[in-house]
Amino acid sequence: MSDPLPQSVLFCCDHNAVRSPMAEAIMKKFYGTDTYVQSVGVHNDLEIDGFTIAVCQEMDVELSRHRSRSFDEMEQWGDDLSSFDLVVALSPASQRRALELTRFFHLDVEYWPILDPTGLGETREEKLAQYRRTRDQIIDRLKDRFGEPTEVQ
Repeated sequence: MSDPLPQSVLFCCDHNAVRSPMAEAIMKKFYGTDTYVQSVGVHNDLEIDGFTIAVCQEMDVELSRHRSRSFDEMEQWGDDLSSFDLVVALSPASQRRALELTRFFHLDVEYWPILDPTGLGETREEKLAQYRRTRDQIIDRLKDRFGEPTEVQ
């Protein structure tokens, strides 16, 4: 049984370069703009991953213009963590950071253990297969949590 869509969701992972940008973009495609969706990383030391861009492009999700940002940058740019209804952590490190930052706020932090595909596979096709697994895990979790997509695909 899926839950109703929250007003705002923040996805987080380690670098905001693979999993959280995927989740942000796919959620926007599936459920439209009624929910404010953003993503961050514990660190901002990597640009958006090329394999991430490629596997999302396969489903007409555009990520090439994504700019990675960290929790600290998010706050510096004026996005207050307490303004989000739901924080979804996609890695253990981001879950720890989210719980640390939200201990003074009443908001939900969920942990979705999503595969980190970086460094997996030898050939380009093997790497793409791992990134597709990650993308598909995110899609499954989104559908489990929020129901079937509401936007026209």
